[in-house]
Amino acid sequence: MKIPVSETLAADIAKIEDLERGKCLELWREAFGRSPPKHLSPRIMKRVLIWDLQCQVVGRVPAKTDRALRQIAAGKAPPGTAKPGSHLIREWNGRTYQVEVTGEGYVMDGKTYRSLSAIARRITGAQWSGPRFFGLT
Repeated sequence: MKIPVSETLAADIAKIEDLERGKCLELWREAFGRSPPKHLSPRIMKRVLIWDLQCQVVGRVPAKTDRALRQIAAGKAPPGTAKPGSHLIREWNGRTYQVEVTGEGYVMDGKTYRSLSAIARRITGAQWSGPRFFGLT
């Protein structure tokens, strides 16, 4: 679903996209109270300024989502996830289950699943949080 953008917001975004570097620096200082990081390209400055404008008009993401996005941007996996190549092991009712994390999902017993919760449901027959079942949270 596409979020409708008001004509005013669309016009303001177009104005930011047309700014020269000097005006970008000025608007950045106004928006964030300090100069941008050294060597930041005008293209990136414009993207951040547009994002800030959209946040003011539409609202920011929840703090939990913001933290997760910052972790991803820093190259860290968010809590409750495992990186591809990881192996998760869980014992349940006397049987040991091993799950391999891949880029496409999770592999157990040669079958690929889209989520750990689907695997937990397969193992237990009940609704479980997959990350919790495998001890990731």
